Amino acid sequence: MAEGKDIALMEKIVSLCKRRGFIFQSSEIYGGINGFWDYGPYGTRLKRAVEQLWWREMIELRDNVEGLDSTIICHPRVWQASGHLDQFSDAMCDCRDCKARHRVDQMEDTGVCPNCGSSNLTEPREFNLMMKTFVGPVFDEDHAAYLRAETCQPIFVDFHNVRVATRQKLPFGIAQIGKAFRNEINPRNFTFRSREFTQMEMEFFCDGAEGMKWFEYWKEERLKYYREKLGFTADFMRVYEHEKLAHYAKAAIDVEVKFPFGWGELEGVHHRGDWDMSRHQEFSGQDLHYMDHDSGRKIMPHVIETSVGLDRTILALLANAYDEDVAETNKQGQNTDVRVVLHLPPLVAPIQVALLPLSKKLNENAKQLYHDLNRYFRAEFDVTGSIGKRYRRQDEIGTPFCVTFDFDSLNDNAVTVRDRDTMQQERVGITQLRAMLDEKINISDASRKECR
Repeated sequence: MAEGKDIALMEKIVSLCKRRGFIFQSSEIYGGINGFWDYGPYGTRLKRAVEQLWWREMIELRDNVEGLDSTIICHPRVWQASGHLDQFSDAMCDCRDCKARHRVDQMEDTGVCPNCGSSNLTEPREFNLMMKTFVGPVFDEDHAAYLRAETCQPIFVDFHNVRVATRQKLPFGIAQIGKAFRNEINPRNFTFRSREFTQMEMEFFCDGAEGMKWFEYWKEERLKYYREKLGFTADFMRVYEHEKLAHYAKAAIDVEVKFPFGWGELEGVHHRGDWDMSRHQEFSGQDLHYMDHDSGRKIMPHVIETSVGLDRTILALLANAYDEDVAETNKQGQNTDVRVVLHLPPLVAPIQVALLPLSKKLNENAKQLYHDLNRYFRAEFDVTGSIGKRYRRQDEIGTPFCVTFDFDSLNDNAVTVRDRDTMQQERVGITQLRAMLDEKINISDASRKECR
C-alpha cells in the first residue's frame, strides 16, 4: 500500500460520520447528489468551532486584519478580470463503453478508462468549472452570472471600501469565511473535493518591497496555528514548496496533511504580487492604487494570500483523531471489543464535556450542574444506556472529558472526571470543576465566548 494511503480508514471515518451525526450525503433519501454534503448536529458544532477559532486567530487577535462577508454572486466582470471565465477549466474525457467521465489529470494512463479498462475514450476537451446561473427574470446571456469559485476575488474588489471604513494603512489584511462552488468533473475522497465547500481566506495587502518578508511571516504563522491549535505533528503535516509558479506569483507553498488517501493540500500560502489589483483596476476602470501620504508614493498593493478549506480542515482533524483501542481479546488472541476514539483537540471538539448522571434518580441535581457547565463549554447531558455505553458514545464523538454525577456527589459535592485519552478518573469538587476544565481545554476568559 502506498505511503499515507489507508482506504479502510477512510471507510471507517465515513461510517462514523454518518452514524454519529457528523456528515451525511446531501439529499440521501433521493439517492444523494454527488459532491454535496450536509453537516449533522455534531458536525456543525465541530465546523463552527473551527470557524470561530480561525476567525479569532486571524482577525480578532490582530489589529491589522479586518473581516468581510461578501455575496456569493458578483458582477460577471469580476470573473473576467480574475481569468476564471477563460482559464478556470479542467480537461476531461468520456468512456464510450461504460459512460464514465474522468478528469485527464487524474488518470494514471490517459489512454485507458480507470473504471472499466476500455481504451475507447473521447478526445480530451476543456470543461469550465464555474457554476452558471441567471439574475433577473430573463434566462439569456445578458443576465448570466456565476456562483463564486473562490472567496478572495470579492476581497480585492472591496479593498478600498474596507480601507476607508477602517482607516487602515498598508500593510493590512482582509479575511472572510464563505461558500464557494466548483463544478468538479469527478468529486472524490469524501469531502476533500466537493462541488460546494467553505473557504477561509485572508488577503494581506502590502508594499511590493516587503512582499517576501510578509510571505515568510504568514507561512510561519499558519504552520504554528496547525501545530499549536490543532495538534498536527511533523509526521502528519508537511510543506510543499512550488517550483513551477503561476505567471503572476512570486512564491507559493502548500500545507499538506496525510489524509487516508495520501498526502493532500490543506492550505495554500501564496505571494500573488500585484496581479489581482492590477487586473481589477484594468477591468473596472477604477484607480485601485494606495496613496501613502507619509512618503507621497502611489502604490499598487501586492497580496499575500492564505487560503484553507474548512471542509478539508474537518476531514484532516477526523483523520488525525481517529483511533481504535482493543478493550478485550479472547483466549485465541482475537479482538472482541474495539473502542473507537476521536482524539480531537479539546478546543474544537463538538462536545467538550459530557455530564453523565449515574442513575435517573440523580437527573434533577445533575442537570443543574450541566446547565452551569453549558454556559462556559460545549456540553451535553447524556442519560441513555449504561455508564460504559455512554463513555463509548462520547469517545466516538471526541468528547475529551466525561463528568459522572453519582450518589456520593449529593454528600461530598464532588464528581468524577474521566479523561478520554488516558481513561484516568479523578474526583473533583464541583466548585473547582470549571477551573479544572478551563485549564485542560485551554480556553481563557477572553476567548471562551468566541470559541464556544
